[in-house]
Amino acid sequence: MGHMAATIKDIARLAGVSPSTVSRVLSNQVEFYSEKTAKKVKKAATKLGYRRNVGAVELVTRKSNVIAVIVSSVQTNFSDQIIQGIQDEAAKKSLSVIIIYAGGSDAELQRRAIETVIERAVRAILLVAIDLNPQNDDLLTTANIPYLFLSMRFSDRPFPFITSDDFQIGYQGTQYLINKGHRQIGLAATDLESLIGQMRVAGYRKAMSENQLPIDPHWIDDGEFTYEDGARAMRSYAKMAVTAAVASSDLAAIGMLNQAADLKIKVPSDFAIVSVDGTNLCSIVRPKLTSVTQSFYQMGATGLQTLLSPRLKQFKSSYTPIQIDERQSS
Repeated sequence: MGHMAATIKDIARLAGVSPSTVSRVLSNQVEFYSEKTAKKVKKAATKLGYRRNVGAVELVTRKSNVIAVIVSSVQTNFSDQIIQGIQDEAAKKSLSVIIIYAGGSDAELQRRAIETVIERAVRAILLVAIDLNPQNDDLLTTANIPYLFLSMRFSDRPFPFITSDDFQIGYQGTQYLINKGHRQIGLAATDLESLIGQMRVAGYRKAMSENQLPIDPHWIDDGEFTYEDGARAMRSYAKMAVTAAVASSDLAAIGMLNQAADLKIKVPSDFAIVSVDGTNLCSIVRPKLTSVTQSFYQMGATGLQTLLSPRLKQFKSSYTPIQIDERQSS
């Protein structure tokens, strides 16, 4: 008569460790146990003739109905729309959402946030506007939890992401201002270190060169997408021949708008501003801001659908649509 198939509990008893440690060893979640523990567990598993039953491992490790959202604490205001999209989609599937804040690109704060999420045995992880520090790559990729980045892109690392096409954002925002008759156009408060910033600069350059317009390097303003950076960019543009600019975010655009008012520069008659993001901030300031609008809600909703779908394994990246919404600042 054949003996019962060995279970994770049996191995745990024999190895003198907890069942969750066994399942982690068997699913190679290396950051959770020592080499010594792994040897003990594998020896016990071999002795008991254990065959890894993927279903059983899943059962012990995670059949959680919690989705973790890791959000950058950088001062932007679009993540609430992304979270709303995630939340509405999660509600349809009876899933709960927990939100954890990680610092900007601070490796240590990111690591803590990711570890907190992994320890909770969540179903899946969405990372919103997180520029993952390479030191934390392994933590994410070895956790055996499905993950997806939103509003972030990577060129040299195999992370799946959904975002807007930043090349097109730079290109369309600039082309719109050229069509309005502007020739000296700035790109304001754009983080030139980030891939997002570099793609937008490439789009800006393409629009300018297609229209045979020279670019003064000073027109491309390095900054961090913040209100203060927008204000600072406006102060420097006031000393140049620039007549319009694409601001890197709604907050940066409002920084420009308020600084222009302080300098008695009239928007749009003296200086035109196109914002990037198109959140509700664009409509609550005066003049209302023309924007290159991103589909943040859709990014969140599609993100959750993709994360839970069987095609996640093959999924590389996709873009959500952008559009120009003309208001009063241009």
